[in-house]
Parts: sequence; C-alpha cells; structure tokens
Amino acid sequence: MDADGLRAAVEAEHADGLSLLGSPDLLVALSGGDPDPAALLRAAADSEYAARETFREWADAAANPALRETFAGVADQEADHFRRVRAAMADPADHDAERAGPMHAYLRGREDPIQQVAGGMVGRTLVSLRTHERLIDFFAAADDRDRADLFRDLRAETAACLDDGLATLDERAEGDDWAAAEAVAGYTIRLAADDLRDALRDA
Repeated sequence: MDADGLRAAVEAEHADGLSLLGSPDLLVALSGGDPDPAALLRAAADSEYAARETFREWADAAANPALRETFAGVADQEADHFRRVRAAMADPADHDAERAGPMHAYLRGREDPIQQVAGGMVGRTLVSLRTHERLIDFFAAADDRDRADLFRDLRAETAACLDDGLATLDERAEGDDWAAAEAVAGYTIRLAADDLRDALRDA
C-alpha cells in the first residue's frame, strides 16, 4: 500500500460517515437545532483549539526531530486557525476550551508516530474538509462573504495538511504500518461521525 491507496481505502470504507459530516445535518448538530452563525463559529473555534492542543502534545513528546517539526508546524497552523475564527466571532471569548470531543480524546491517546500521523493528519483532515465545505456553503448562502472566504482559506490550508500527512506516511510507513494507519484514520472518522449522530439526537 501507499498513501494514495490508504486515502482511497479510508474514504471508500467510511463514505457514509464522511457524507454525514459534510451534510446539512452537521449544521443542525453544531447549533443544537436551527443553524445559527454564532453557534457554528463557536463550534469551529472549539475544534481548532482542540486540534492545536493535540498537535502541541505530540510535538512536545516526539522523539524524532523531523516529526517534532511536523507536529509543531500543524500546531502553529491550528493556532492560527483558532485566532482567525475567534476574530470572526461577535464574542471571541465564547468558546469551550475543554470540549475536545471523543475524536481528539482518542487521538491524544495515540503514542505511535505512524498512528498519530494517520489519525491527526489524514483521518481528522478528511473530516475537517467536509465540515469546512458545509460551513462555506452556509455562510455563502447567508451572503456573509467574509466568513465564507475565511472557511475557504481554512479548507485550503487543511487540504495542504492532508497532503503533508500522506507524504509523511509514504516516507515512514512500511509493512504492517499501513494496516495500522488505515485502522486509526478510519476510526478517527467513525468517532467524528458518531459524535455528530449523538448531537443530532440531542438537537
């Protein structure tokens, strides 16, 4: 297997979950009911903050200098995303720093570098690309050009993170690493989709 094959396999196996994450149901779940710009921005800020903290933890613990640099770079990107989303909020303090959610709780439990890359830079980014697309559509439909453009930019930068993660796997993975990487990336998506389903039941 190679990274392109991994991505194709994960997207095919978890097509239903990814479709749900990119559906209008996402907006309902994030808002707890009718889609609301403030609630959507708050959820986006929570997500960016959680990602920053996950990658900071990995960077601090990484034994390999190249991986430490990779993870620190993603942490810096997520910190910038968090700052930009907060700047788009009417009340920048209105986010929950403690809401990592089950996906990030799972990711932070990964200690193997291949699994960290697969979960954080492949599975998580495949989730984020779908959610960013749905947020773009929402703000574009509301004629909120600035916020739609914000999420277009975040989506493009997240796509670059996915490319970096796939390249890192091609450089480092061998043998049984690929099966582990596929399993972790897939489970990351599954957790995000299940969390959305739970939120929909409570909406």
